[in-house]
Amino acid sequence: MIHSSAVIHPKASVPTSCEIGPFCVIGPDVRLGENCRLYSHVVIDGHTEIGDDNEIFPFTSIGLKTQDLKWKGGITRTIIGSHNTFRESVTINSATSDGESTRVGDHNQILAYSHVAHNVVIGNYVIMSNVATLAGHVSVEDNCIIGGLVGVHQFCRLGRFSMIGGCSKVVQDIPPFMLADGNPIEIRMINKIGLERNGFSDETIAALKQAHRIMFREQLSVSNALTKIEADVSLLPEVLYFINFVKSSERGISR
Repeated sequence: MIHSSAVIHPKASVPTSCEIGPFCVIGPDVRLGENCRLYSHVVIDGHTEIGDDNEIFPFTSIGLKTQDLKWKGGITRTIIGSHNTFRESVTINSATSDGESTRVGDHNQILAYSHVAHNVVIGNYVIMSNVATLAGHVSVEDNCIIGGLVGVHQFCRLGRFSMIGGCSKVVQDIPPFMLADGNPIEIRMINKIGLERNGFSDETIAALKQAHRIMFREQLSVSNALTKIEADVSLLPEVLYFINFVKSSERGISR
């Protein structure tokens, strides 16, 4: 159903299974998947692709031009997966440079007033609580939870199954499986409850606890801590993922 007050460009691709509410605006280069619901006053523009079964609440804006002052024109994209919820007044900007994209995966909950800037990549099953803000080029891995009013600096990475406490300021990478909080932010512990809820084994949780203790409690340098983890901790897949994430960090990790 399409409300009579909605403005949909003739070139836009909107399946008949979609529900488009009052005063929505959809631009010419937008492609919606099946069974999407736009409540009212939603604006989707730019070269934007949105998958199936997405729920988009009032005053959300997706795919409009980046706020990056380096933007010089060209075709930039916003690519959204399926089964996502975007609550009221979420903003998701397109990428900055020609041929680049901002990407959001599947099964994410992006809550009210959150902002996803240019070139951000969000994985699957991510929760962004109200007024969380991701600056340009931030990468958010699967199953990350970001608390309300969190601000994340450009180019930071948030590891899979990490959790960021509300009102935190993130200026370096948050390693996977960790719980971080504060301003300045610190790694407090492993995300034990989150790991248990997602079916991680006792053996895996114990190994991650040991890796956490070495990296964040023994006052070693990052390189020395990694060497000790590789020598002393059972190298389960999750521990190896943690090690490789830290080794590949360009901004350094929060500690």
